[in-house]
Amino acid sequence: MTIKCVIIDDEPLAVKVIQNYMEQIKELQEMAVFNNAIDSLAFLRENKPDLLFLDVNMPILDGFSFLDSLDEKPMVIITSAHAEHAAKGFDQEVLDYLVKPISLPRFIKAVNKAIAKFKDHPKLDAHEHIFVKVDKKKMKKIYLDEIILVESLKDYIKIITTKGNHIVHKTLSAFTEELSSDKFIRIHRSHTVSMDKIDALEGNSVEIAGKRYVIGRSYLEAVKSHILERSISTTGNKNNPE
Repeated sequence: MTIKCVIIDDEPLAVKVIQNYMEQIKELQEMAVFNNAIDSLAFLRENKPDLLFLDVNMPILDGFSFLDSLDEKPMVIITSAHAEHAAKGFDQEVLDYLVKPISLPRFIKAVNKAIAKFKDHPKLDAHEHIFVKVDKKKMKKIYLDEIILVESLKDYIKIITTKGNHIVHKTLSAFTEELSSDKFIRIHRSHTVSMDKIDALEGNSVEIAGKRYVIGRSYLEAVKSHILERSISTTGNKNNPE
């Protein structure tokens, strides 16, 4: 489960604190950071985050006016130095209201509300995607159905897609945990592959896009079982009309 987050806050120190806390909670994924609400509008029109960390007192457009302007509201956690705005925040049905300086235990308590709500009402995306940081500032959207395989490069990974390749500073284990186990499978200490992109299974290897990839000895039984179970399930559904 991954909750995609956007931070909107004009205080660099406050943003850094939220980012540091987010890194300690595996369910949270940072999509983007903005230092004012106006700059975030174009991004939010094209992307649908699950959770906003939103400051109240910002230049040009304050947090509450910004919320009023949104047709579709994600979950919202207010982050403010002013406790007196809390009542107004809950009137706008925000998930929680954090008063700066924000402690880690209080942050976790707020995030746990988001996790519980997300589990009860997960968002359905007809074209599922993730965001990965491809350099210090740029977050790249990658559609899951375009991923062919992911290759380990020690502390980095190479995400190979139908549209191109991306180098990301993340371990293969951590990235694989973010992917759906129904769609992706780890076949080797160096490779995680898309189940839909496997063209053939032979011995201790799979064929993907004309290339063969060895299945690690410790992964072999689980990979074969998973592939065959998925194949039987799909075939059974097609050939078992009611």
